[in-house]
Amino acid sequence: MAVDLLLGLQWGDEGKGKIVDVLTKNYDIIARFQGGPNAGHTLEFDGIKHVLHTIPSGIFHKNAVNVVGNGVVIDPVIFKKELDALKEFKIDIKSKLLISRKAHLILPTHRLLDAASETAKGKAKIGSTLKGIGPTYMDKTGRNGMRVGDLEMDDWKEKYRALADKHEAMIDYYNVDIEYDLAELETDFFASVEELKQLTFIDSEEYLFQAQKSGKKILAEGAQGSLLDIDFGTYPFVTSSNTTAAGACTGLGVAPNQIGDVKGIFKAYTTRVGSGPFPTELFDEDGETMGRVGNEFGATTGRPRRCGWLDLVALKYAVQVNGVTQLMMMKADVLSGFESIKVCTAYNYKGEEITHLPYNIEAENVTPIYSEMKGWKEDLTKMSSAEELPEALKSYISFLEKELEVPITIVSVGPDRTQTILR
Repeated sequence: MAVDLLLGLQWGDEGKGKIVDVLTKNYDIIARFQGGPNAGHTLEFDGIKHVLHTIPSGIFHKNAVNVVGNGVVIDPVIFKKELDALKEFKIDIKSKLLISRKAHLILPTHRLLDAASETAKGKAKIGSTLKGIGPTYMDKTGRNGMRVGDLEMDDWKEKYRALADKHEAMIDYYNVDIEYDLAELETDFFASVEELKQLTFIDSEEYLFQAQKSGKKILAEGAQGSLLDIDFGTYPFVTSSNTTAAGACTGLGVAPNQIGDVKGIFKAYTTRVGSGPFPTELFDEDGETMGRVGNEFGATTGRPRRCGWLDLVALKYAVQVNGVTQLMMMKADVLSGFESIKVCTAYNYKGEEITHLPYNIEAENVTPIYSEMKGWKEDLTKMSSAEELPEALKSYISFLEKELEVPITIVSVGPDRTQTILR
């Protein structure tokens, strides 16, 4: 059986958690393949709002096993908090949540390093969530990291101590004012590690290979968004992993020829958290309305998201890089009430009109070129079928499908799992 992928196509926060939750009934295994607890996947059903950071978004479904793959970085302290929040739902965590031995661990000193590095950058800061993810991936590629499988070894605390001591020396090098009590942080860390060790650790690439052979249906869940990819995003204002389709292969051990459908998620407009270029960003009443109506605040940090019109140049690029086979449009309900809606269809790049994403999209190089179309006023949140959607929205969807050359198969009209229209 092929492995399907579900990816964000913008700068993250597209609503991946909700759609994974909606789709899980069709799959046997949900597998996270990259990123760390900077991802906040929000799910809403039965009047309850859930925010997951590391645990895959299929965890509330009894039919699916959830796998945290080798490409993910895990903070045991945050992971324990997630597990504590799930206890009231009586989920069989031991059998329904499996952890790759090859996944790397975020240490307390990784978080401190993150804060020291960001402080040292001053105005040039990246906009890190300060969760220690970047430094953990640096240790991974530098071949110094600790992995989940190390916790099964007798000498894991010695390995931890050597790495933490190295980090403290690096923090001193930054020469910035970072106050911390490492002994207190380590108390939480070691207690959380003991809880993590009660879970089921697996050789995830072998587990998934055998699952495929036996005909299991697998959905790979991405975190962050394609424009935050370490290679293909708006570098250096990116995350530290490959958020695009290729990351599923390295983050789970799935062969490229085993990838099936690539489901790409995007908002009906565009948002971005933290620093970095954003050609269609709005600083007017329209942008304020998008943020307020869309409740655009980070699920992990609470930071307000920057808002702007849909950028088709960037979206086409993400569709191309990922090989997207079907699209899912989120938050169509947020645009209800706008007299007209704009879509960026090209850039003026240094005086030349282009329709591809160039190397640098900073404001001094790029001005968006817009197409404008009629808006809609209807409240979409109670609608349950594609036929009910207003004609102006149907025209908007048709325009996007023609431009992107990929069908839009789902339109989300609210945060609850029931507010999902299949086309």
